[in-house]
Amino acid sequence: MACSSLVKLNTSSSSQLSFTNQRLPSSASPRRVSIVRAGSYTDDLVKTAKSIASPGRGILAIDESNATAGKRLASIGLDNTEVNRQAYRQLLLTTPGLGEYISGSILFEETLYQSTTDGKKFVDCMRDENIVPGIKVDKGLVPLPGSNNESWCQGLDGLASRSAEYYKQGARFAKWRTVVSIPCGPSALAVKEAAWGLARYAAISQDNGLVPIVEPEILLDGDHPIERTLEVAELVWAEVFHYLAENNVVFEGILLKPSMVTPGAEHKEKASPETVAKYTLSMLKRRVPPAVPGIMFLSGGQSEVEATLNLNAMNQSRNPWHVSFSYARALQNTVLKTWQGRPENFEAAQTSLLIRAKANSLAQLGRYSAEGESEEAKKGMFVKGYTY
Repeated sequence: MACSSLVKLNTSSSSQLSFTNQRLPSSASPRRVSIVRAGSYTDDLVKTAKSIASPGRGILAIDESNATAGKRLASIGLDNTEVNRQAYRQLLLTTPGLGEYISGSILFEETLYQSTTDGKKFVDCMRDENIVPGIKVDKGLVPLPGSNNESWCQGLDGLASRSAEYYKQGARFAKWRTVVSIPCGPSALAVKEAAWGLARYAAISQDNGLVPIVEPEILLDGDHPIERTLEVAELVWAEVFHYLAENNVVFEGILLKPSMVTPGAEHKEKASPETVAKYTLSMLKRRVPPAVPGIMFLSGGQSEVEATLNLNAMNQSRNPWHVSFSYARALQNTVLKTWQGRPENFEAAQTSLLIRAKANSLAQLGRYSAEGESEEAKKGMFVKGYTY
């Protein structure tokens, strides 16, 4: 993403509130009406969120669009066909014992409606392993007019009816990904648009029985220090929770999918897992209410081992939420390269998925060691300007 100029974030944003002991005159006091959202779904939403945020388990994200799935398949010499996409996702979702480490899996719409070659629905395969089916509901990023060459996420039109259909098909949680770019400022407009879109999506999802994963990804692109990432993350999450509250979203029935607070991918100094944990947990404790049941981190282009080490460091202390993972590439990279599209590698690829899932399960419990990890698992996967 090219940026026309560096726009300094306005730290006097409305999300940075100042409180005093002075009271407004009664005539000026806004009347706050308490609204209970999500109707008859509320108890189920809370139950689902707690199930996904269960000890030692996290989320496997396999919600790549068909175009992105094609890039993954091309890396091992396979054509981007529905048959090949189905075969790869069958490999993942039929891995025996996966539910011991994975509590939920985010699917692309195509996958939600697919079955195995034996005719068993993927959602039923997941239920058999006590894995909650989830669904990607956003329609992708498009340019944001009036911004510093930034993006906004589309997909609110028709979301209610689509969500109702996804619920009928077996989905019980949803994912909406928008992004914030530090090299692009970010502009106050882009931050507000990201926060408002996430809040509207979350409210619509809850009204249709789906636990919303709230994901404003702060991209790794840039050469900024970790302090700058912290500054932006704090402002973004303040704005997000401001609008979640405005939309009467039930906090106990959501999950978060934040980026870890790290230096920009092109920064001259890499941060240790302990430093990443310190800055990330500081941001979360300042911005995220303890009512939120789960923090499911994205990997954002980190290597498999790096993402796991950072998660493990965050679980060395007590946290008010379940701190876990929602990884795509950081769970799939070795799996894909082991499989190579060959039937004879099917079981070996499933074994490699279990190894990665177990490693992150241990990290969620604060018990992971990188001893014995392969060189492949240590390779970074950051791609500048990466698009899904």
